[in-house]
Amino acid sequence: TNIVGAFIDEVLERGGIHAQTSIDLAGAGFEFAILLGGIIIGGYVDKTKKYKSVTLACLATTFFLLLPLGLTDHALGQEPILLVASLLGMGIAAGPIQPINAELAVDVSYPSDETAVESIQQIGGNLFSALLVPIAEIAARQDYQLLPKIKPLASDIRGDVILLMSIAIATMVYFNEFDSPLRRTTADCGDDGSCELPELNAELATNGVGDTTIMSPEVEEALKDLDRL
Repeated sequence: TNIVGAFIDEVLERGGIHAQTSIDLAGAGFEFAILLGGIIIGGYVDKTKKYKSVTLACLATTFFLLLPLGLTDHALGQEPILLVASLLGMGIAAGPIQPINAELAVDVSYPSDETAVESIQQIGGNLFSALLVPIAEIAARQDYQLLPKIKPLASDIRGDVILLMSIAIATMVYFNEFDSPLRRTTADCGDDGSCELPELNAELATNGVGDTTIMSPEVEEALKDLDRL
């Protein structure tokens, strides 16, 4: 979202939106979409603790919504309505990824200091974005032709969008291998076996108060780790 926000004027002008007022409104809508996505999707994750599946879904949605931001179909020409709709959709999908995974980092690294974990992630993310800006600026000057010999399908795509789509797909592949127990969520289970995570309530089947006799290997590992601390 930082990269798209930094080049939003160029993105919108390429899509046929040239009036500064329209660009400003689209930019404000993008920021509002980020906020809205954080509230709705973040709230859902906070209740279900489905960090991985939601993050992968957000990344996949972001990947597809990036395409209209840099792709121009020569037959259709500029499509400003599609461009703005994609921009708002991407804000809703991509906006919650960072806060969701900040919470995930705190959960899996428990009982490490929450502020330190979130600060490290925030600094790392902002640093990566800052380093990516000049690279994206160079890539934005490049246009790549797609199927130029087939007139109905001929189009071109900007290099910066290809860069962002590549990052999204690489992150999906890497994050798909993530498998770490939610230590803080497990630690928050009450003495009666009641946990915030619905799946843990099913797995921590009890024969009595606090008697967790049936546990998955992942839950058992998390509880053992907490006992060692």
